[in-house]
Amino acid sequence: MNMTSAMTADDCSDLPQMRLPPMGAPASGRRWVLREADAREAMAIAQALDLDPVLSRILAARGVSADSAAQYLAPSLRAEMPDPLVLKDMDRASARLAAAVRDGEIIGVFGDYDVDGTTASAILKLYFDWIGVPSLVYLPDRITEGYGPSAAAFEALRADGAGVIVTVDCGASAHEPIEQAARSGVDIVVFDHHLMSGPPPEGAKAVVNPNRPDDVSGLNNLSAAGVAFMGVVALNRALREAGYFADRREPDLKSLLDLAALGLVCDVMEITGLTRVMVAQGLKVLGGGSQGGASQGGGGNPGLRALGERAGVKGAPTTYHLGFLLGPRINAAGRIGHAREAFELMTSDDAARRRALAERLHILNAERQEIEAEVQEAALRDIETHQRHADDVIVTAGEGWHPGVIGIVAGRLKEVYDRPVIVIGLDGDEGKGSGRSITGVDLGAAISAAREEGLLLAGGGHAMAAGLTIASGHIDAFRRALNERLREDISRARENRVSQIDAIVAPSAVTKTFADLVAQAGPYGPGNPEPYFALLNMRGEFAKTVGKGHIALTLKSDTGESVRAIAFRAEDGPLGEILKSGRRFHVTGKVRADDWRGGDAGQLQISDAAFAE
Repeated sequence: MNMTSAMTADDCSDLPQMRLPPMGAPASGRRWVLREADAREAMAIAQALDLDPVLSRILAARGVSADSAAQYLAPSLRAEMPDPLVLKDMDRASARLAAAVRDGEIIGVFGDYDVDGTTASAILKLYFDWIGVPSLVYLPDRITEGYGPSAAAFEALRADGAGVIVTVDCGASAHEPIEQAARSGVDIVVFDHHLMSGPPPEGAKAVVNPNRPDDVSGLNNLSAAGVAFMGVVALNRALREAGYFADRREPDLKSLLDLAALGLVCDVMEITGLTRVMVAQGLKVLGGGSQGGASQGGGGNPGLRALGERAGVKGAPTTYHLGFLLGPRINAAGRIGHAREAFELMTSDDAARRRALAERLHILNAERQEIEAEVQEAALRDIETHQRHADDVIVTAGEGWHPGVIGIVAGRLKEVYDRPVIVIGLDGDEGKGSGRSITGVDLGAAISAAREEGLLLAGGGHAMAAGLTIASGHIDAFRRALNERLREDISRARENRVSQIDAIVAPSAVTKTFADLVAQAGPYGPGNPEPYFALLNMRGEFAKTVGKGHIALTLKSDTGESVRAIAFRAEDGPLGEILKSGRRFHVTGKVRADDWRGGDAGQLQISDAAFAE
């Protein structure tokens, strides 16, 4: 199929010349713009690789050149993996861990309870098992212990025989526990990626964190799972050079990439550079399958495959499967159960146990959804009752709100109100909070500043997500300070709200063939956004509500061409009004294969619509 025929032809080349027609206000309130792409570069890509012009334009719009396009379309870890020692302190970390391996020391691992922390912990545990090194893993309880290492946790690992402890997805700011552990004779190696406002803990043997101020690796887009993978690559090389594998099998490190990919995607890292390569290769590992157990060091992770089967993953794995099917189930363990259940799923050699754990996580996820719905309803009542939606930053709090779901609720409310949202669950005089931000507003920096000003007991995070602990009496002052600090940033971000559209297509382009074509430039995610396409002058027919407020309908053009489409959670909003109006409208969305109908059938997942003028 020639996709070019589905687009408005350019008079000067085979590449499309696209112009959006006049339209009413989009349902989302976001201005539609055509994503900028260098037409000459797009043409050069198309000619050099004999690619469809649509795919060539998608690549050019993401900064891919004709010289790099072939490598971009076939991401190779061998070609793009840097020397892991470019990370500050990785030489010290690998040397200390190699010494522990050679000397037969027990290695402790202290991990966080979220997806990134548990996958990073699993990467280390599996590697140590494969090379025959004893290890202990400590995952804290979210409710009773909270985030980050404690002196008590380190002491428990030391008491069980650990001579060196690796922290993953935490530790970069844990000065007191690390210094106390060092005084007790335990060496601490930190594998973290969180932003650091000061120097690393003095008591640590090594602090590997691409986001520490003096790290110049440029790998600041790695999550803890990515850092842990780099760590085992460095350690494996150190052991190889020391002759450790002269009489034993060397593990296949690539088989750990599905775990790394899951942590990277679920921690919302930008899918660019090395991260994109790790995710792409991890998806291949996950989809490749293996008959071996977790301990054999070959193929994909059998626990993730068992979970995927229970979650209904079909076809080749994608970032959607990682972020919306596997990730929430892994997270459910740490949120309302215990992270050890997810960790055991990813490290167990027992197939029956893996199936049982996959079922357990599936059930926990359903329970998490029920709790989340209750907290979200209560938060919406608080916001509407007190008109907090008039604030630039919404800060809502309630007694007894489960700390395991407040981050998810914050993300949902951010989408509803299109502004940063912080949700705080109160327990007497103290509250645990989690926030989600909008593009262009650095919430993590604002939370860190509030902590330094004494408004928070603890807090930090990333630009798009942050966590905090606060005294109940400080919430109003914190709300005022946060709004004052971020008001101008939010104003600028809202003024620049746009929906980027990669191409205008005809209804005939909405096919599985077209979806497969577009997928070649993936995997997609932050930093490498999935392409959105516009269909012009459509009408909605046979609209019906399916599921929880979704609208399924047929889009029909003036020429009689029709397209199956669905708009998620659109029933009660402005998008639903446009789709059910019977009037002509323009629509934008993502092209997907229609697995229900099969064959070459496609479906448009609608993201926005605007009346035609």
